[in-house]
Amino acid sequence: MLRSVVSTRVVRRLGSFLAAGSMAVLAMPGTPIPAAATGTTDTYLVVYTTSASDQEAAALVRSAGGTLVHNYSEIGVAVARSNRTDFTSKVKADARVDSVASTSVGVTKLRNEEPDAHGSDGSPSVTPAPGDSLSGLQWDMTQIHAFQAQSITAGKRSVTVGDIDTGADFNHPDLSPNIDLSKSASCIGGSANTAPSAWKDDNGHGTHTAGTIAAARNGIGIVGVAPGVKLAVIKAGDKDGFFFPEAVVCAFMWAGSHHINVTNNSYFADPWYWNCPSHPAEAAILTAEKRAIRFATNHGVLNIAAAGNFSDDLAHPTQDRQSPDDTTPVTRPVDSSCKIVPVEIPGVLGVSADGNLRMKSFYSNYGLGVIQVTAPGGDSVLQRTTAAPNGRVLSSFPNYPVGITCLRPVFEGTTKYCYLQGTSMASPHVAGLAALIESMGVRQPRDVSEIIAETADPIACPSAAQLALYAPFPSVNNDAPQQCEGSRSFNGWYGHGEVNALEAVRSQGQNQN
Repeated sequence: MLRSVVSTRVVRRLGSFLAAGSMAVLAMPGTPIPAAATGTTDTYLVVYTTSASDQEAAALVRSAGGTLVHNYSEIGVAVARSNRTDFTSKVKADARVDSVASTSVGVTKLRNEEPDAHGSDGSPSVTPAPGDSLSGLQWDMTQIHAFQAQSITAGKRSVTVGDIDTGADFNHPDLSPNIDLSKSASCIGGSANTAPSAWKDDNGHGTHTAGTIAAARNGIGIVGVAPGVKLAVIKAGDKDGFFFPEAVVCAFMWAGSHHINVTNNSYFADPWYWNCPSHPAEAAILTAEKRAIRFATNHGVLNIAAAGNFSDDLAHPTQDRQSPDDTTPVTRPVDSSCKIVPVEIPGVLGVSADGNLRMKSFYSNYGLGVIQVTAPGGDSVLQRTTAAPNGRVLSSFPNYPVGITCLRPVFEGTTKYCYLQGTSMASPHVAGLAALIESMGVRQPRDVSEIIAETADPIACPSAAQLALYAPFPSVNNDAPQQCEGSRSFNGWYGHGEVNALEAVRSQGQNQN
């Protein structure tokens, strides 16, 4: 779900492939399929034993009483739909199939997108600053020296950031100049649909993250970290903020096959917060999503993800109270073998959130080895300041009704902007920075990640007095008090530190001289 990772609980919170073998077993049967119990139509991931799937996937799915949605043959994952109660057992009977999983049970609730509801507060007045008309409200950009970095490079049109989110308002004046229609698509349902009407944002979250990445420098509103690059809108989250596995798989496959340089991922994949290999259905989902992410990485994509908004120590998980989140969650034990997708997948750069005092946001997940850097996500409780009176991050927002109700809007004429908080807001700052670095000529994901880490401003673990401030915000999942482990140069709360856009691009400018 989105659990912001929009704060959230979009990440508090925050959603497929064959090699030729014997074709005989996949042929359509000569006699009618025997009658079987039917129910609601579900979506399934069919995961093959190898990372390439058979071109006869459609026949296999049909023979089991289903319909093939898409066969991601490159990674050995197929997306199918069926209303037969025996679909899973029939497909798994094929020796080439490793596992099968239904990806949802049925959405029954709308998630809360912000981890905080401490009453209303006003928006600050605009103070003139570099950028556009509302840039005086962008404390977050000032904090990471984004405007200064843009004096070296604002990004190149040859670099594209794929925002895997709930879509985007493609008519928003801060986004429309930078959206690449040819690389945008909706992955809802598991197969790409390039019609703009399909990837239009119906939640609001995606429009907000897109603005932080690359809102245009056009004289009005805000400016993104990388206003000169292109945006690919990849819709994987629905109106209610759910990111189901078939959409997540599709999104990474799309990014890897459409020359996208960086993806931002401000969500966790539903319906399981932690996906445990010991659980067959979760194992199938985890395998499929890992294969898709690896495909994107192997095709030159740097994937950046929000940590989540539950005050959880991702390095030491013990309990999950919120899965499956599309029906009725049950409390269950988890351990370090269980992974949150995408932030805990190898090669993904994990981002925690901080506020205007450069302290970890009260809600942000953390974890030594999981968090690589931190970036502004906002903090409405511990870090309200003169520059950030409500603690939150301002970015673009749809003018039309969407799933998120913006409680703190700002208008520039009829154009709408909104204050939100969450690790969802932090991650796009890092995605924008990655795009600036790639615009300086660095195109290998590992090299870009290293530059981001090496130029970050280290932040030490909190003192005992600072840590006491977090006592009212224990883990949502196991009630553990928040703790920080590691050194000043690398720890569980801040990783290598807060990103510094100016230092990152300046270091590459020096390297080019």
